[in-house]
Amino acid sequence: MNSTIEAITQRIIDRSRNSRQKYLAVMRQTMDGNPPKKRLSCGNLAHAYAGCGSSDKQTIRLMQSANLGIVTSFNDMLSAHQPLEVYPNIIKEMARSMGSSAQVASGVPAMCDGVTQGQPGMELSLFSREVVAMATAVGLSHNMFDGNMFLGVCDKIVPGMLIGALQFGHIPAVFVPAGPMHTGIPNKEKARVRQKFAAGEVGQEELLEAETASYHSPGTCTFYGTANTNQMMVEMLGVQLPGASFVNPNAELRTALTEAAVKYVIACTQSAGNYRPMYDVVTEKSIVNSIIGLLATGGSTNHTLHIVAVAKACGVEITWQDMDELSRVVPLLARVYPNGQADVNDFQNAGGMAYLVKELRLGGLLNEDVTNVMGQGLEAYEKAPELNEKGEAVWGDSFGDSKDEEVLRPVTNPFDQEGGLRVLKGNLGTGVIKISAVAPKNRKVTAPCIVFESQHDLIDAFKRGELDKDFVAVVRFQGPSANGMPELHKMTPPLGVLQDRGFKVALITDGRMSGASGKVPAAIHMSPEAKLGGPLSRVKTGDIVHFDADAGVVKVELSDEELNGREQACETEITQDLGRSLFGGLRAIAGTSQKGATIFDFDAEY
Repeated sequence: MNSTIEAITQRIIDRSRNSRQKYLAVMRQTMDGNPPKKRLSCGNLAHAYAGCGSSDKQTIRLMQSANLGIVTSFNDMLSAHQPLEVYPNIIKEMARSMGSSAQVASGVPAMCDGVTQGQPGMELSLFSREVVAMATAVGLSHNMFDGNMFLGVCDKIVPGMLIGALQFGHIPAVFVPAGPMHTGIPNKEKARVRQKFAAGEVGQEELLEAETASYHSPGTCTFYGTANTNQMMVEMLGVQLPGASFVNPNAELRTALTEAAVKYVIACTQSAGNYRPMYDVVTEKSIVNSIIGLLATGGSTNHTLHIVAVAKACGVEITWQDMDELSRVVPLLARVYPNGQADVNDFQNAGGMAYLVKELRLGGLLNEDVTNVMGQGLEAYEKAPELNEKGEAVWGDSFGDSKDEEVLRPVTNPFDQEGGLRVLKGNLGTGVIKISAVAPKNRKVTAPCIVFESQHDLIDAFKRGELDKDFVAVVRFQGPSANGMPELHKMTPPLGVLQDRGFKVALITDGRMSGASGKVPAAIHMSPEAKLGGPLSRVKTGDIVHFDADAGVVKVELSDEELNGREQACETEITQDLGRSLFGGLRAIAGTSQKGATIFDFDAEY
């Protein structure tokens, strides 16, 4: 195994020893003291299965087989979640065929960052992860379930479900995705039309046609943003079946994989005699494997928040420095938009997760001593699923060569020797950047900064023709405590236009950028945030900023004395609501971006 990965893994184990042991102790005590169903009174049980048919009632009543809890993010407005409507019935029928039962434990909210991008609703986005976690826990709190199944896909839903599920880590768990929609217009063409619209070269009708041709049917968006990075993450964690991530909705194999998920989670339950709780699957080693998957595929920067928060939920402490150091030794094996021109369907056709895991294993880049829903080790995860003559999902031989080395490459011939995630530090604070999608010539900018209080101010300045020059945009008061840390993807087209015009531009913000962003160098998640007195609150338009992604430096050319002596700017008053007021308490207790921007104080618990 790669010595650096081994050392970092051990460092994480050592750092997390106390909190992890406390978490495991709580999980084991919960199973011993409150095993599913066994502690429920007759009245409790009667309430819990009153809505079931007579057969399921009898199965649950006997307590000799597994009862599965289903947590679903189904809604039919959002394409990624619409296919989940039929999953509960598939799961219930499969469970019944095995002498078990299944019930929908709860629904969780599923918002789409694509719908709320640049809108007031985006200020609810990050903390919807916390709401999903709590909604997951409420559903599972009935203590009726021997195994849990999670139907979720997109940006905050899967991390939220993971955080909630880990509070029931004594129960086996499996995640079941919906899969990506079929390919629409190329992502490069969509980005081109967006930039032309930003530049005033096409109208709204042309833009809407391009967007509709891209997002056109049920399934996850096809670029490699946060939603699809989620699927990679749970597969690398071992809580999703091998090769389940990127099979299209309505395919026969998609249904067969959902049925197989039922079989495997039942096999992990205590009643099956092969107890494999979630806390044995999500460990320090499997979390490091998920980070390696993130780096090797050039995944979403949102996971610098999500992985930290998920890890904390099971007593594991991950830092950005861990991610940065891992990035230096993990090669980039995939190029999928925005880190290339291919989409996730191309990735799947080239070999997908099976090929990726095989190559990472060949390179000694993964922790092999892990448990997953399939059993022990990672061998099963380098095999692609297929249908047998009975229409069941089976896994055969390890995946062979890449079918397209423009999309997916072997570990001996990577696109880059590094994963492309960097931590940026300087007198403006600490942030992260995904440089794998930024051309080398654009990674270093030294120029006067222009300070904006919102992304809309930047866009308006662009439209007025005020930004045709070299500059570093500072967009502040966008952190968790200020306005909930929204994604600021609407700035990408105008900044991309300016970059294409030959200007040197960069972005520094305490907010987030979309998982689809990357062309323009951006120092994001800057901490401490401006709202909490971070250095960004003291920067003024005209200050010279030095931005060097390769060197990991972001600083303003001012002495500490001058910078610290300036008066702190104030946050702009918010006049809109759209549910924002309900999240005021969450903003007030939000942790820093380096701590995952979570409201949950797992440090106190573990």
